[in-house]
Amino acid sequence: MIRTPLRPLARILDARAKGQNPDVIERENIHIRHEQMRDQARQRAEGRLLVLGMFFVAAFSVIGLRMGVLATAEPMEPRAEAPGAAIHAGRADIVDRHGRLLATNFETHALYAQPPQMIDPAHAARELAAIFPDLKEEDLLEDFTGKRKFLWLRRKISPEQMQAVHEIGEPGLLFGGRDMRLYPNGRLAAHVLGGASYGREAVHAAEVIGVAGVEKYFDTYLSDPANGNQPLELSLDLTVQAAAERVLAGGMMLMNAKGATSIVMDVQTGEVVSVVSLPNFDPNDRPRPATSGDQSDSPLFNRSVQGVYELGSTFKIFTVAQAMDLGLVNPGTVIDTKGPLRWGRHRIRDFRFYGNEMTVSKVIEKSSNIGTARIAQQIGTTRQRAFLKELGMLDTTGFEIVEAATGKPLLPKNWSEISTMTISYGHGLSTSPMHLAAGYAAIANGGYKVKPTILKQDGPQLGERVMSDSATRAARKMLRRVVTEGTASFGEVPGYAVGGKTGTADKPRPQGGYYEDKVIATFAAIFPAHDPKYVVIVTLDEPVDTIGKEPRRTAGWTAAPVAGEMIKRVAPLLGLRPGVEPVELTDIKLIKN
Repeated sequence: MIRTPLRPLARILDARAKGQNPDVIERENIHIRHEQMRDQARQRAEGRLLVLGMFFVAAFSVIGLRMGVLATAEPMEPRAEAPGAAIHAGRADIVDRHGRLLATNFETHALYAQPPQMIDPAHAARELAAIFPDLKEEDLLEDFTGKRKFLWLRRKISPEQMQAVHEIGEPGLLFGGRDMRLYPNGRLAAHVLGGASYGREAVHAAEVIGVAGVEKYFDTYLSDPANGNQPLELSLDLTVQAAAERVLAGGMMLMNAKGATSIVMDVQTGEVVSVVSLPNFDPNDRPRPATSGDQSDSPLFNRSVQGVYELGSTFKIFTVAQAMDLGLVNPGTVIDTKGPLRWGRHRIRDFRFYGNEMTVSKVIEKSSNIGTARIAQQIGTTRQRAFLKELGMLDTTGFEIVEAATGKPLLPKNWSEISTMTISYGHGLSTSPMHLAAGYAAIANGGYKVKPTILKQDGPQLGERVMSDSATRAARKMLRRVVTEGTASFGEVPGYAVGGKTGTADKPRPQGGYYEDKVIATFAAIFPAHDPKYVVIVTLDEPVDTIGKEPRRTAGWTAAPVAGEMIKRVAPLLGLRPGVEPVELTDIKLIKN
């Protein structure tokens, strides 16, 4: 910095030459310099005051904003933040086909303790034991006075329990907010929904994960934050499901069965409108899996997809439909039914003697094992197996719940001619009721394969053609005659023209062979038979009708009446009105006058 001298030599010499006092020049320069220094100091002070004023304005704004947030927010317990990735606790809702809630999230709290912060551990242990009877005061006191610095007391507590713990006044008892999965309809559709539990947990949040059913199958979709406002739409109809569960539970009790399952399926889309498995459970309090004994006795066992059974005579219509499709027979073809039918050391017999010969239509109507086996001999092993493969009977169904993957059909080790004969009437091949529903849907919709689905569809979802339309029309007429004139008369519902087939199969022993007095009874139905909309499957495990003089176990006495009552209840809920069944006027002749 260049400073101007206070006594510039040129001005001093000039002042002396003129006889002036040079000191005046120095005082003048000093005054000017002081004025400049004051101006610079004032500018610096004004700048500092401006910056300080802006800082105070910003600070008071932040404080005011924070006070406003605190004033409008709910009071919460302070939480210790856990290191690591944040836990996303949100989960999409699950709704039925009409948008009615099946599963949602519910805000609750967890209770945990930090013993080092406790003032009176003995009092806290005593009060907690009174609030939660399953907690023991001695164990709590031992944990509170030991070396532990943190312990969970409850993963979920009710608002009433939370208030009671608050009133203990113990600073070492803290609450962590979290979501829990809530199923507002309790046991309804329990096996479809499955249930949920907690995955990763922290004091401030917990990850909700699916453990079974659609909750686990669609876990990725449900837990994706992008789908939080887009519920998973199922094909279930809540009202139909409730009616089906009530009817099946009543039928199971009346028929003294140990278990039961039912399915209502749309024949054009494969949508499962209702699926029931009994006994069931409450997904809000899902029981633990059985660690011993027969897993099928557990309420967690889903009989509709995991129950792999020989479904008896319900398979006969597949054999006849294939034979008609191949042109081997027609409804009026006469079949030799003289018995017993011998094949090596094996004997095939009918439930009772129906005569030495019958038409194909009568074979289905009277449920002749011998007649069906002879038709199967004409079809042959290779073509039978290929046909059942096309129907989906030899693979898992692909139904969108995790349990369906375990329901793989049990095939004969050596698919010989005798296997072909027994499989034709439902023995020697074990499938699930869901397989059977899909097979009957193909007959009902004109011969197209359908894939069972639990998701709502926008329209028909028909697969490849597996049977001709003419063969399925003839098969549907036969199924109708089974109800009107055959073994399933108790399955008739006036106004809905039910067609179906009964099936009674001896129940296999775990150690091999079959029980003599235990059966799996099934009735597979379509309605209305002249224009099918839905398939209904009812299967009872070990039923016995004790109303008569002698116990009766066949499906015509046990499963058929339950299915008939179910159709009567659910058909109006499905929007189907009772109607007059069309009749073919084949015997009317035109007479000219």
